Amino acid sequence: MNFNDTAEEATFRQEVKDFLDKELPDRFKGTMDRMAGGGGGDMRSRFEEMKGWRKKLADKGWIAAAWPKEYGGAGLGTMEQFIMNEEFAENRAPQVGGMGVSMIGPTLIIHGDDEQKEEHLSRILSGEVQWCQGFSEPESGSDLASLQTKAIRDGDDFVINGSKIWTSGAQYAHWMFMMARTDPDAPKHKGISYFMLDMKSPGVTVRPLVNMAGNSMFNEVFFDNVRVPAKNLVGEENRGWYIGTTTLDFERSSIGSAVGQRLQVDNLINFAREHKDDHKSVLGRHETLHYELADRLLETQVARMLSYRVVTMQNKGLVPNYEASMCKLFSSEMSQRIARTSMKVAGLYGQLLSGTNWAPAKGRYGASYIQTVASTIAGGTSEVQRGIIATRGLGLPKN
Repeated sequence: MNFNDTAEEATFRQEVKDFLDKELPDRFKGTMDRMAGGGGGDMRSRFEEMKGWRKKLADKGWIAAAWPKEYGGAGLGTMEQFIMNEEFAENRAPQVGGMGVSMIGPTLIIHGDDEQKEEHLSRILSGEVQWCQGFSEPESGSDLASLQTKAIRDGDDFVINGSKIWTSGAQYAHWMFMMARTDPDAPKHKGISYFMLDMKSPGVTVRPLVNMAGNSMFNEVFFDNVRVPAKNLVGEENRGWYIGTTTLDFERSSIGSAVGQRLQVDNLINFAREHKDDHKSVLGRHETLHYELADRLLETQVARMLSYRVVTMQNKGLVPNYEASMCKLFSSEMSQRIARTSMKVAGLYGQLLSGTNWAPAKGRYGASYIQTVASTIAGGTSEVQRGIIATRGLGLPKN
């Protein structure tokens, strides 16, 4: 593998660096790192803060840089998009767009009709509309195809009844992209349709779920005879499972986390050097931490190599499958190892969260330790990822 940029890629990388040096507001520097470390904060106020930064990105077409230019993107190729993600991560610069840009937008570009694209894509780019994902259900998490939320055709509408759970940001979202069962007699992977739902529709109830860190990132969403216009059906009725897998491919192929995790470890090493324990640095008092921190740092480089493999495949027009699962599995389990090491470095006071002067690193390590419990569940459990790697990567039998 050639790790060097081509001349064109090097020119683009420098363009991104120059843009960030000139345009990235000081107050946003380190934003990504704080969020990755478990920092809370109100999402709605964060959206407001981002408006000026969003405009600068929009002027260059960099909110959805890989989207075609006719839809408001910059038409960047796979490698240019990767370089941009890498440099944003290295500079700890926040990206905007959320699930609208990363998931439903690309899905609509592939599967949506002209009316749906015209109605939704521009509002995703402007930040006018925030989206959430309605896939998981109380009894259908890892086995998503067993979902039971029903959508029954009634004239020009579908009437939806059921519930979703672990819905990130649903309390702030304007719209949801979701899957519901439209043919209960079909095999479970069939008879599912893909919808866009206005969260202000009568019969939608959102109930935030408070996690162990005291934040409400996730929600339960209930549907009681919610009417969804048939025009909000994406693709063909009863073919939603295959559209949903397109959305998940966009989610699992993201390649920006390895740099962010390396920056977390860099910060942790600096903390261990500088933080005093009985007038001696933590790193100086606990020799075994040298080896553990070295392991974490090496693992972030492994994660980066896995990401390089995915982007190399994408650049060749291939679709990463088990390779993307390898990235997801390694990255999510590594985040838990980084969190455990952070707690060792922080000591007993690391259990404290923000709100007290006694909490090391403003409570970031304690919050990260708690929140990464869910890392191996969200986006597909470790068991699911290992199953994909075993069957599709190693060719092992399913039973």
